Amino acid sequence: MTMELKVRYVLLLAVGLWSTLLLTTVSAHQEEEDEPIVEMGGDMDVEDDMEELDHGEELLDGEVEADMPPGPPSVPKVTYKAPEPTGEHFFAESFDMGTLDSWVLSKAKKEDIDEDIAKYDGKWEVEDMKDGKLPGDKGLVLKSRAKHHAISAQLLRPFIFDTKPLIVQYEVNFQQGIDCGGAYVKLLSQTPDLNLDEFVDKTPYTIMFGPDKCGEDYKLHFIFRHKNPKTGEYEEKHAKKPDADLRTYYTDKKTHLYTLVVNPDNSFEVLVDQAVVNSGNLLTDMTPPINPAAEIEDPDDHKPEDWDERPKIQDPDAVKPEDWDEDAPKQIPDEDAVKPDGWLDDESEYTSDPDAVKPEDWDEDMDGEWEAPQVPNALCETAPGCGAWQRPMIDNPSYKGKWKAPMIDNPNYQGVWKPRKIANPAFFEDLHPFRMTPFNAVGLELWSMSSDIFFDNFFITNERHTADHWANDGWGLKKAAEGALEPGLVNQMMTAADERPWLWVVYVLTVAVPLVLIIVFCCTGKKTAAADYKKTDEPQPDVMEEEVVEKAEPDQVKEEKSQPAAAEKNSDAEDSPAEKEEVNEEEGEEDEEEEEDEVNEEVREQ
Repeated sequence: MTMELKVRYVLLLAVGLWSTLLLTTVSAHQEEEDEPIVEMGGDMDVEDDMEELDHGEELLDGEVEADMPPGPPSVPKVTYKAPEPTGEHFFAESFDMGTLDSWVLSKAKKEDIDEDIAKYDGKWEVEDMKDGKLPGDKGLVLKSRAKHHAISAQLLRPFIFDTKPLIVQYEVNFQQGIDCGGAYVKLLSQTPDLNLDEFVDKTPYTIMFGPDKCGEDYKLHFIFRHKNPKTGEYEEKHAKKPDADLRTYYTDKKTHLYTLVVNPDNSFEVLVDQAVVNSGNLLTDMTPPINPAAEIEDPDDHKPEDWDERPKIQDPDAVKPEDWDEDAPKQIPDEDAVKPDGWLDDESEYTSDPDAVKPEDWDEDMDGEWEAPQVPNALCETAPGCGAWQRPMIDNPSYKGKWKAPMIDNPNYQGVWKPRKIANPAFFEDLHPFRMTPFNAVGLELWSMSSDIFFDNFFITNERHTADHWANDGWGLKKAAEGALEPGLVNQMMTAADERPWLWVVYVLTVAVPLVLIIVFCCTGKKTAAADYKKTDEPQPDVMEEEVVEKAEPDQVKEEKSQPAAAEKNSDAEDSPAEKEEVNEEEGEEDEEEEEDEVNEEVREQ
């Protein structure tokens, strides 16, 4: 196989692998983008709008621009249409009417806190997202920093936990990032004294759900208040911490969809952008547990005074040996040591710096008598040592230390004492913690050191498909619009690989396989004839064997006779290019003469 064919083969293989990689990545992204817009509602054709975003060929009014200036395509203005709730739902709010008419601002103050910050005076506004890709999409924005905020709204009707699941979802965008603050919602319990004007941190709630961050602590809360069936008191139950890395949701300044699903079988799911980040069961994955232990330690039981829980004791019958010397030192001078030759006994390791000069501003009354700083003694640098020589210390072979009696098993050992178990008087067994306290309002009660937190598209329902439809019409449209303006293919490939780690294998193979093949083909091929001749300095024939076979004629005998002469000339020739040229010219002249002779012979025969 020639080098040209090898290169072509490698290039074809690389192109094939690269095409496979592109198809895999594009299909993965297509699946991701198709999911949230399968049921896109309204009159707008999202696919057409995304086409316009990609190509920039059609204008907003439908006219075709004749002479497009060079450069990136212009982004058309996509008209946003608010999602419309369908199916069974208890609360739906998109804020696209531009008002807070259905919401109540708290007028209360927090208790047990300084008067200066006790009031819920944080500002709320309904406005467009600052860097929104869909003009006309409005949301609820927390505007103030370092303030307490509280706002709430009534549900269409109370949500009662019976035979259908609870689905709560809403959108959050940290437009300015988030330093320390929350963006969670509270589902306010249905109680006779619930007053939204007095909504505070202590207002009873059934569920608290949503993101929260302070410093490097990234949280996604799911907390519910469980009622003790025996005492009637409520206790907060916290879901386990998600295993997923939540950092991106707080830092990328994108709109994210937060969803909580609690099912009648006590299972729950926490989703971000329709992907599960946490799941579990109310009976087994909450802290503290729903049900207390059936038995507890008796608080009135005390350890007896004679209870011996020492597994080992010193042997009371052991006696210190007579030759045991507790006063022997641990180390002693080495009596076999000899002072090295050249040791300078009269020199010290450090001496006063002879070049040092007392500072002009030195005041002996204030600073004391001036002394030159100490520097290493130059005489000691070449000597084995300076100063008074002392024998080095070695371990004392007679050293035994303080004698202690050996340890033996304690014949009176009774084990580690534990109080006896008794039946837990507070024990109960609630096998249906899903049946929580009904709620009839949703509220945001937040403190934040960051402003411009954007909330949108709150939805509460008991039908999963209804929640999905609302999400597709709202958040799905935003995701599609943001995705259309995403950076190029490389970033998409990196994002796809982060979400699907197996793609890294494809990427590595795509780069590594062609590289290995190139090395194999280029570095392990057969040596050319020219290279062999160059290395051995042997004469190289002017005509390749293949050409000799093709040009073989009946006059082959004559050519064979002429070859020894050429061979002799080549053997006498040196390596200089000029001499090789002369040989080739002489051979060419001989070939021409032979051809003329052949023509003359054919004429004579005729």
